[in-house]
Amino acid sequence: VQLVESGGGLVQPGGSLRLSCAASGFTFSSARMSWYRQAPGKERELVASITSTGDTMDYANSVKGRFTISRDNAKKTVYLQMNSLKPEDTAVYYCRARTFYAVYYWGQGTQVTVSS
Repeated sequence: VQLVESGGGLVQPGGSLRLSCAASGFTFSSARMSWYRQAPGKERELVASITSTGDTMDYANSVKGRFTISRDNAKKTVYLQMNSLKPEDTAVYYCRARTFYAVYYWGQGTQVTVSS
């Protein structure tokens, strides 16, 4: 099983980034996918999640209206479009899969830094 995140980097406040998470080794189309983040000295927190069919998304209040989670089951990839980025969005962003059998997998994370 692999979850490989990409797309992180350094961006100025107000800018945008799109994170990708490419999955392999499990039935992606049956898995609920989520993005989490962890800032230095803080606990890991849920940012957004999407159902296996992509028909329902949930967001943390802190990112509502700015972030959009989506998925492409044919490409076995989940995305996180991040707009209007703020310094407080700086964190390592992780992709997580919850399979049909309630097994959880995590990616290695990708760093997002919002700074001028």
